[in-house]
Amino acid sequence: MKTIFHVDMDAFFVSVEELYDPSLRGKPVVVGGKSTERGVVSAASYEARKFGVHSAMPLRTAYQHCPQAIFVEGHPERYREYSGRVFEILNQFTPVVEMASIDEAYLDMTGTERLLGPPLLAAHKLHEAIKKATDLNCSIGIATSRLVAKIASDQAKRNGILHVLPGLESRYLAPLEVKRIPGVGKVMEKNLHGIGVRRIGDLSVLDEKQLTGRFGKWGLSLAGKSQGLDAGGWFSGEIGEKANPKSISHEHTFNEDTRDAERLEATLAHLAEKVARRLREHGLHARTIQLKLRYSDFTTITRAHSLATPTQLDIDLIEQSRSLLHANRDRAQAVRLIGIQATGFEQATGQLELMDGGRSERWRQALGAADKLRDKYGESAVALGAGLRGKFRERVHENPAALPGKEPKRKTD
Repeated sequence: MKTIFHVDMDAFFVSVEELYDPSLRGKPVVVGGKSTERGVVSAASYEARKFGVHSAMPLRTAYQHCPQAIFVEGHPERYREYSGRVFEILNQFTPVVEMASIDEAYLDMTGTERLLGPPLLAAHKLHEAIKKATDLNCSIGIATSRLVAKIASDQAKRNGILHVLPGLESRYLAPLEVKRIPGVGKVMEKNLHGIGVRRIGDLSVLDEKQLTGRFGKWGLSLAGKSQGLDAGGWFSGEIGEKANPKSISHEHTFNEDTRDAERLEATLAHLAEKVARRLREHGLHARTIQLKLRYSDFTTITRAHSLATPTQLDIDLIEQSRSLLHANRDRAQAVRLIGIQATGFEQATGQLELMDGGRSERWRQALGAADKLRDKYGESAVALGAGLRGKFRERVHENPAALPGKEPKRKTD
């Protein structure tokens, strides 16, 4: 039987900001941008949450809920640094660590009792080690599955530990609202309410065929999750198992809608740089490039183009996305959002790259050097000239390159 920890840093972004500015402590704080911007809340202090402010809420809505809050743009480099410190501590307790995001992780603690003691004692040791190394608080859930450990850590907040003993998973889950299951959003919650399912325990009495007929494979997963199992969905694979993404994308919402062609092209170039950087981090080459445009009236279009040769180079992504922009943009409308997505991942061959006269290799060497500088000095250390005018402050909630503990499964060239 496995012993799984879910470690969740308490109000991580806010807590890091408080380390640099102690005057923020005890006050309603919102991280993500200015209250007048179109962005969303990346994190809110517990004092701000009392007013209904929560992650992913539009910043302007957060201001309406809590106008007295202190709005902070955030410092992604600081968060990556502290996430790295936490990751180092986690690896001192077990080699089987999976950073689910910049501020949460799963640990397989099975077999560590002889060294660290029983699970609850080991969790207290880990809790204290993180506090000592970072001066940050965390909450820890302990269970036999990732699903139950994650739900337990949420209930342990803030700064607590909750251990669900083996064999008691179903009893623990039964009275909890069904929205506590990771992956059950508002739409799914409404659909489940429609068939009389309001508590997790309600799922366990339904026939699997009924759930499958209504919700497909996700319904079958829900049946397993109601028993405390890592039944697909958010919890496929083993802890620490490296998996490559199916797509890589970045997008940007302008604070004011724009028809400025140069600004649109420059922003697109900057987004292409970010996508290409992550492609190289994963050792992936993309065959298909997709442009996304959202206009002032919220009309959204996507247009894609498949390349003759897969690529991971900034210049190729910039050229192809720019061509898509020129061919498909309605110049009469102002653009609210622009984005780029790379899909159709393949492993490129050296033979194909030789056909372009060595151009790809020269770019590969130059961009490889740029990536090393970014690794050392931060993501903003180097940028292509084409994207300089389009640079914007990195959104705290984005999934950037170089996240601690998120080394991808690399493919060999």
